[in-house]
Amino acid sequence: MRLPPLAGKPIEIRFLADPRAHRGRLHPSGDRGVEVHAGTFLRKRLIVLDLALKQQPGELARIFVHELFHFVWLRLGNTRRRSFEDLLAGEVRHGVSGDLGWSAESRKFALRNGDLRRRTRRWREYACESFCDTAAWLYSGVARHDEFTLSRTARKARRAWFEHAGLGKGISV
Repeated sequence: MRLPPLAGKPIEIRFLADPRAHRGRLHPSGDRGVEVHAGTFLRKRLIVLDLALKQQPGELARIFVHELFHFVWLRLGNTRRRSFEDLLAGEVRHGVSGDLGWSAESRKFALRNGDLRRRTRRWREYACESFCDTAAWLYSGVARHDEFTLSRTARKARRAWFEHAGLGKGISV
């Protein structure tokens, strides 16, 4: 699938060598923080990507689409966000393993009993990351990746959710 038409204010895109996340900020290479490929700052309408991604077009596309969809998640509205959470909750209840990116899968592994039922921050962050990883799988043009570990059946359900939600027709960022 191709990236749907986008509407909204401009988003600035910057590149940073070997970005590391520490206390809500991105820093260039060094000892401080956790190594990341990108970061998104919604209020600033800014996406920062690892400079090394310029040498990996497929990975750049996948990570860029993931970061872009953080803006979509923000504007999705509670009804559609909860609907996506319901889809994920069904996967969890049925023991579906894997996800469509490390960002979501690592958060899925960190979920604890009661997170889903209480809609904890941990659950909501997982839902957001899973939404963004799903969008990256759908729209980046990357057909196969080691991080695409979700079953074929669950992938079909997620694709159908995106289509039913109307995200293929155009989205606000």
